[in-house]
Amino acid sequence: MRPSDCYLTEDVDDFLTRAGGFLRSRPAAHVMQLTWAERVRVRGAGAFTRVPVFGVLEENGEVSGTFYHLPPRSLGLSPLSPEQADTLAARLADLGHAPASVGADHDTATAFAEAWQRHTGATPKLRDVGVRLYRLGTLTPPEPHPAGRARVLGERDLGEAVFWCGEFAKAVGEDVIVDADSWASTRYADKTYTLWETPDGTPVSIAGMNPLIGGQVQVDIVYTPAHLRGHGYAGAVSAAVSRAALATGAQEVVLFADQSNPTSNALYQRLGYEALSDWSGYDFTSAMPD
Repeated sequence: MRPSDCYLTEDVDDFLTRAGGFLRSRPAAHVMQLTWAERVRVRGAGAFTRVPVFGVLEENGEVSGTFYHLPPRSLGLSPLSPEQADTLAARLADLGHAPASVGADHDTATAFAEAWQRHTGATPKLRDVGVRLYRLGTLTPPEPHPAGRARVLGERDLGEAVFWCGEFAKAVGEDVIVDADSWASTRYADKTYTLWETPDGTPVSIAGMNPLIGGQVQVDIVYTPAHLRGHGYAGAVSAAVSRAALATGAQEVVLFADQSNPTSNALYQRLGYEALSDWSGYDFTSAMPD
């Protein structure tokens, strides 16, 4: 593959024109590319700390891979062969890009991390926690489900959404502030949220879902406070959100689960989710100056 086969652009519409069909052909594998391209398209590049960059790899005039970089977030890659990962690493190094980290399916992330080290001398470090990508087969709601009901949050419920997402962010160790002032700039702002409430109206668990993009909906986030776990609330709210995702007309419903949490992985499998691939992230140290 020649360097000219690697095309970079700061225009998300240009990127989607070139690669949209490719991304939609395998929406689950390309869930992050589709999601972030749509966020940039809706919010505008000016809503981000630095200008987002998108890229397309082509072979014989056909799209064979894609990537995005929204500094300071990770470089995100579609599935790539080791040869493609090397081509991309060489091209980005030549252009002076210096991603602090990379995230993708495990084989792709590993191939790029090794290539980046060869081309830049940066040292990759595998993160301790990886995630597993699941796709919904046949939804199987829990029986019996806990007493209570699902309630979809609306515009008047911003305070509750901010609170619950803030609690989730702290629980998973995200270095982000989630409050009313910062809400619109966070990854949480474009989701629809559902709370599971006990019969007296007490909220006990939350699940969110992204908009329908490329015929697919990603369930993201699912959270129950530690002292409320073990009562079936997460299963009930996850089933409710999965059903709502299907109701949008989604052809596929996907979610990520922390590989180190056997409880959540078992829960999603009971609900009908099937494992597709394991994803990893590498952080780079002693990288090229950005």
